[in-house]
Amino acid sequence: MEGYKTNMQQHIHDVAVCGYPLSIFFIVVNEFCERFSYYGMRAVLVLYFKYFLRWDDDMSTSIYHTFVALCYLTPILGAIVADSWLGKFKTIIYLSIVYTLGQVAMAVSAIHDITDTDKDGTPDDMTFHVVMSMVGLFLIALGTGGIKPCVAAFGGDQFSDSQEKQRRTFFSVFYLCINGGSLLSTIITPILRAQECGIHTKQSCYPLAFGVPAALMVVALVVFIVGSGMYYKAEPQGNIMMDVCRCIGFAIKNRYRHRSGRYPKRQHWMDWAEEKYDKLLIAQIKMVLKVLFLYIPLPMFWTLFDQKGSRWTLQATTMDGNFGALVIQPDQMQTVNPILILTLVPIMDSVIYPLIKKCGLNFTPLKRMTVGMFLAALAFVCAALVQVEIDKSLPTFPSASQSQLKLLNMGAEPLKVKLPDNVQLELPPNQVCQYLFKTTMYNIYSYRCRITVFILILTKRILKLECKYSKGLQAIVNSHRNNDANVQMYDFATFSTTFTIRSGSESCDYRREFGFGSSYTFLIHSTFKFGPSCHESISAVEDIKPNSVHMALQIPQYFFITAGEVMFSVTGLEFSYSQAPSNMKAVLQAGWLLTVAIGNFIVLIVAELAKIPEQWAEYVLFASLLIAVCFFFSIMAYFYTYMDPAEIEAQFKKNVDDDKDDRALKQKMNFAKDSVESDDEKDENKQTQL
Repeated sequence: MEGYKTNMQQHIHDVAVCGYPLSIFFIVVNEFCERFSYYGMRAVLVLYFKYFLRWDDDMSTSIYHTFVALCYLTPILGAIVADSWLGKFKTIIYLSIVYTLGQVAMAVSAIHDITDTDKDGTPDDMTFHVVMSMVGLFLIALGTGGIKPCVAAFGGDQFSDSQEKQRRTFFSVFYLCINGGSLLSTIITPILRAQECGIHTKQSCYPLAFGVPAALMVVALVVFIVGSGMYYKAEPQGNIMMDVCRCIGFAIKNRYRHRSGRYPKRQHWMDWAEEKYDKLLIAQIKMVLKVLFLYIPLPMFWTLFDQKGSRWTLQATTMDGNFGALVIQPDQMQTVNPILILTLVPIMDSVIYPLIKKCGLNFTPLKRMTVGMFLAALAFVCAALVQVEIDKSLPTFPSASQSQLKLLNMGAEPLKVKLPDNVQLELPPNQVCQYLFKTTMYNIYSYRCRITVFILILTKRILKLECKYSKGLQAIVNSHRNNDANVQMYDFATFSTTFTIRSGSESCDYRREFGFGSSYTFLIHSTFKFGPSCHESISAVEDIKPNSVHMALQIPQYFFITAGEVMFSVTGLEFSYSQAPSNMKAVLQAGWLLTVAIGNFIVLIVAELAKIPEQWAEYVLFASLLIAVCFFFSIMAYFYTYMDPAEIEAQFKKNVDDDKDDRALKQKMNFAKDSVESDDEKDENKQTQL
């Protein structure tokens, strides 16, 4: 096998471009397309839940983080399958097919026309869309997680031992493709989502936003298969994680069997595995367990970090994304993260860390991770402050036990209204008045959700036509004509919209500027006549004011969370790898991914169980929890003793060799002793015979 591998690697080295095996170019393109597919789909996912499936914020957040958690659990399964059964190449092929089917299922689930039998723009059978999307997300989680630990390692296998420099460059380019795919997809897919598409009615184009990532995944699969004949495909050699689990399981079982006090205690509980497993393996597992113990507080960081794709995106939907010449979609704010990563990583490595070192401060990896956790908590404090400002600008919505009455006076004179319990209101002309009341007062207490009741006071000869805009803008157009009026809207992709009122061959254009989150009611007065000044007979009533808090206020929280990621995640992986034996890297990688999954499950628990009414309070809760965890982690880091696994392994092997030499010397001495005793016995026999 070794000879075969050497010959294959020599062949690969011969088929090279600029000193690099030709096969790695297919792997790099595959990774770029796959990351574009994953992050592009994930960028618009929470808005798909809220605006297409009509789930509330908590439900959307819970399902989003359940999906992310599964994406970080399945890599463990993928690594075991690749190393123990199929090999890396076949695992990537099979799970990429599963991955592609999942992306296609998501694109199909977003086509509203499939179940829109009455052609009103709203799916009539939401169950179909929910089931399709859940099946798609499960397949995507299985696919993206399963190939995650295989692609980078498979690329590294393509280099010979003499190409160490090229291998390092490959990994740098490989991770650049990850960030590049993430950045481009997070910019492009929200733009695709903001378009309008449909067969019968035009709605936000989620099918296109999911369809393009699905197409990129097909491209990734095809490109990888095309390079099949150029790859070196190593046979599965067994998975170290399974050996570690078996060894730990045997140690626990053996310790339980010998729990009685009559058995002597051992220095470490893993020493109970010495009856079956090699001492070197046990020593390596001890080093890994020491690092894994430090992982216990880490999930809390990921609890906060991954909310930039859920809670922070939902927060951006209540903000103003108009940057003048550029209009930012709420889900595009996530692009700030990869941009800052590409900026901060070289700054930290080249400027910040060397400067701290010159100041004489011992800024150890564990101290960096502690600071990173604190920065993430600070980011959520910023998010809470932004949320407080947003809450000030939002309209007053009814609580779970209330209903809301909106009264609209379309007349030219003030109008007095008398409500139950002797409540009297005076409605100004062409304005809306809102009134909150307890649900039981109007005998509709059986509704447990928020109820909004619209009562429109209409003048005679009024024709009402509602036109709702799914991107956060709503217009209610009220037209009165003796004959039918046809109202059409154009150019809703921008914030300037044209309404065209048609009656036979006559038409009137009315143009209005909108803002994020605004709602208007347009009144067409009885004096309306078609002509150049027809728009003067149309008046607008502002039901809900546009979002006034600008999205730029989210930049500080993105800066702190990204700086925390650089100091926590990058340093954490570097520290973990430096503290583990060379053959245990996969175990630590699995443990690290497990902390991400647990962190997302924590979000799920808080969102579903805590039910905190105020969003800013939830942000403060998460920040407080991370600060508390940061304090305990700093204590653990203070008492941690750094190791050199290579030196420990070398010393251990030396001791084992010394033991072998001692046993060999002892055997020689015993053999010599036996030889002397044998000679003495012979002399005795001779004397006896004589």
